[in-house]
Amino acid sequence: MHEAPPPPYELESTGSLLSTKAVLTSDGRLDINLSSSNAAKLRSLIPDPPPKSPRHQPATRPYLQDKTTPCPSLNIVIHVVGSRGDVQPFIAYGTALQRYGHRVRLATHGCFDKFVRDSGLEFYDIGGDPTDLMAYMVKNPSLMPSFESVRGGDIGRKRKMMIEMLQGCWNSCIEPDAITGAPFVADAIVANPPSFAHVHCAQALGVPAHIMFTMPWSATRAFPHPLVKMSGERGAGSIEPGVANWLSYGLVDLMTWQGLGDVINGWRKKVLELDAVPNTMGPFLVNHLKIPHTYCWSPALVAKPSDWREELDVCGFFIRDEPDYDPPADLANFLAAGQPPVYVGFGSIVLEDPERLHAAIVEAARVSGVRLVISRGWSKLGGDRIGDKNTFYLGDCPHEWLFKQVVAVIHHGGAGTTACGLINAKPTLIVPFFGDQPFWGKVVASAGAGPAPIPQREVSADNLTQAIRFLTSASASDAAQGIAHKMRQECGVQAAVASFHRHLPLDAMACQILPGQVARWVIGKKANRVRLSDQAVAVLVASGLVKLDDLKALRVKEFDTDVKRWDPISGGAASTLGMLTDLTVSLGDFFVDPYKAYKERAAAPDKNSAAAAGRAAVAVGGGVVKVYGVVLQGVFVDGPVAMAEGMRNVPRLYGEEVKQQGKVTDWKSGGAVAAKNFGSGFYRGITGFAIQPWQGAKQEGFVGFLKGAGKGTIGLVTKPTTAVLGLVGYPALGIHKSLTAKKGRDQAVLRSKGAQVDAVASHMHALQDGQLRYITTRFRQLYLGA
Repeated sequence: MHEAPPPPYELESTGSLLSTKAVLTSDGRLDINLSSSNAAKLRSLIPDPPPKSPRHQPATRPYLQDKTTPCPSLNIVIHVVGSRGDVQPFIAYGTALQRYGHRVRLATHGCFDKFVRDSGLEFYDIGGDPTDLMAYMVKNPSLMPSFESVRGGDIGRKRKMMIEMLQGCWNSCIEPDAITGAPFVADAIVANPPSFAHVHCAQALGVPAHIMFTMPWSATRAFPHPLVKMSGERGAGSIEPGVANWLSYGLVDLMTWQGLGDVINGWRKKVLELDAVPNTMGPFLVNHLKIPHTYCWSPALVAKPSDWREELDVCGFFIRDEPDYDPPADLANFLAAGQPPVYVGFGSIVLEDPERLHAAIVEAARVSGVRLVISRGWSKLGGDRIGDKNTFYLGDCPHEWLFKQVVAVIHHGGAGTTACGLINAKPTLIVPFFGDQPFWGKVVASAGAGPAPIPQREVSADNLTQAIRFLTSASASDAAQGIAHKMRQECGVQAAVASFHRHLPLDAMACQILPGQVARWVIGKKANRVRLSDQAVAVLVASGLVKLDDLKALRVKEFDTDVKRWDPISGGAASTLGMLTDLTVSLGDFFVDPYKAYKERAAAPDKNSAAAAGRAAVAVGGGVVKVYGVVLQGVFVDGPVAMAEGMRNVPRLYGEEVKQQGKVTDWKSGGAVAAKNFGSGFYRGITGFAIQPWQGAKQEGFVGFLKGAGKGTIGLVTKPTTAVLGLVGYPALGIHKSLTAKKGRDQAVLRSKGAQVDAVASHMHALQDGQLRYITTRFRQLYLGA
């Protein structure tokens, strides 16, 4: 008896302003329908496009002149999660960074070790199995898992893999090279979005982060998120296409955070020793922090949308240098024996039914009268078959060389493979499986360089035959030639390097004694604060002017992930909601953890039931502590702080500037912030009540007097109130942070940074006496005023 197919997944949310319906069909596609009872109001809430700038133009060369301050040599780690096609563009990019003078470490899955090291870059294994990841994505091409994936345990494996990769990404920021033992601490982090660790590692280290990706990941009105299919009819309740496109990005962020937010926050707390990101901020954290993005596709194909901000760049495809390649004799003989063939390959894709796809490809080629080069890929397309005069089965071969030998290409639509085909002027058919592949299929087709994409589950001999006939037509060839000409005028990798440099806080990263070197240490406070490079520190320590313990690790970039309380109502509500959420999780753990502890101990080889019961009892005690801890923190810390912050920010609502009193990091700063807030609250409340009516009258006469009187009256209530609430909240917050503070992360970073200084010190003999005297003399001037 055959099992009935699972019912389609449906999610429906109805609100006064926005209604959302998401349906997951049997093939894993996510179909989203948005409607609104007040489309005009909804449109008004979406940010207006920024003023146009030269960076909205398709040309990439102007990027190269954007930064006049030279960038010192940095330690850069690049986090990449995905297939070989995801890794390859970053080899091109990493090589360009290395040529500039940076030390570059590419951190990705272990199976790409040789691929990365053979290119001349450092490699770090972050764990994770891209084969398993690709198989999961083929089965679940949208964001939501299919019923079969849930039943088969795919979700649990994927979450465990994510924990492994998050940890691996953090280790890649601070651990030495596995082969040479050379110490390494990242000065900047570059990442693709699926690595997820980027901004969190950057926050822990206090270094800049930069996102680079091959498909749109930033909200725009120009087109929907590539992972979303928008549907719905025009009419009552319909939303303008541009508004719906913009909203689709937020939906992707929300659903991604819903699946992984707890994993990320657990890792932040346990490993990075950072506070959890609030669920109201987590999905949109990268956008909230305005992390720079560089999109590595050709602006000749997709220009930068007019509503993208300055920190979002489109720089061109990343094309690596063509590797040296000497084709084997059988491949060379095949290519020379007839007309140029059509290339077919799906790279790292793990096919569900490779035999079905192979049969369709071979039959379509026979009917069309073309020869084939078939790349076996990870799915061993073609199995153990041996080729003939019309078909050649290929192992590993660089596309940069191979695509010059063929007439057209058929592939899955990875950005790197798409770029390689187009820059070589090859008409392209994309057979998309997931991710950005449908997006690139539509882009190529709209440019006339290929037919409409054929989703892999819809491939047949008939539609492939029609596609091949178009690929070998004069019109497709002409369109591909035109695109190739434009792409060859671009400088994608170089423009991306310039984009990266342009967004760095270079003035804050330079050593104040040796400006050509990156500063990694700091000594002193305020007026006599001095940023120092490893070399400067090595000289100063050797001369006895400083001790390494006197120095702190320099943090050049801070990321504010605290919840913003704009008024006492929303601030109090957010605090209460946060406490209830944490309490719900703690109560769940209270019942689940003892059971898990009992089962784990009972399953041990000795099967000691008494020990299992003891484990469960300990877990119960831990659950009680968690529950009470959540309640106490909510009542005595989060609640008062939220209300104090909300009251303090009320004047922002009517345009008054609100001075920040500092950040609470421990019990000392908690007391200091409370004292400042207390004095400022009463002083500004009383003086504002007296002065603001007079100031308003000077600006707008009697109407201004009334406005000022209203502001002063509100301030007379809110400002002293925040002063009183802050006396309770800020010291309590400081004490809480001091009690829960851990030093493992900072100690690990300092050890690695100290090892870098030791490595530099071992080469100090190469410095001349004049250089040594300059460093010590300049330090005395800056730090000691001598």
